Amino acid sequence: MRRFTGPRPPRQERCELCTAPLADGGHRHLVDTANRALACTCTPCALLFDRPGAAGGRFRTVPERYLADPDHGLDDSTWEALGIPVGVAFLFRNSALDRTVALCPSPAGATESEPSPSAWRDVLRATRLAGTMEPDVEALLLRRTDGRTECYLAPVDVCYELVGLMRLHWRGFDGGQQARAGLESVFDRVRARARHVRKERRP
Repeated sequence: MRRFTGPRPPRQERCELCTAPLADGGHRHLVDTANRALACTCTPCALLFDRPGAAGGRFRTVPERYLADPDHGLDDSTWEALGIPVGVAFLFRNSALDRTVALCPSPAGATESEPSPSAWRDVLRATRLAGTMEPDVEALLLRRTDGRTECYLAPVDVCYELVGLMRLHWRGFDGGQQARAGLESVFDRVRARARHVRKERRP
């Protein structure tokens, strides 16, 4: 009877395309552009959709590129024009809707808004990262604290991981210690992996 009444071992996570077991310690993700969803995938399946246009463009592999722009020009006026009410947000190009959307982590999940064309043009002028991110799979990750903005290009699955952490751990008005620790852990990882892209100096 013990095998029926005792705790069951956790089920091994499997690729959502081919059902192959996923290795412990991390795996790749695909973006389902039609349903706006992330799918866990094994490395062979991730490689199948690594090129734009594969499978008619419905599935796209999330890349593993991290960039930082320490010389960006995202100031108070740019932040206010984006209409972001909190200190953390990410923006990406939604190819199905053919527009740029901004999402903010919240206790209820991701709060979505659409920046005005003029606000997005300001962002494009303020940081070169905005013009280089791949639609659907990469995002411009921003964090504003004490009048200073951190600006990164990051895989979109990392941004949604941040949304999940905030939704899971948020407590009270300010989020609580666990939510803040989750936020710091994500940004510490992004900072550690991001390659700095600086302005080219003219002779």
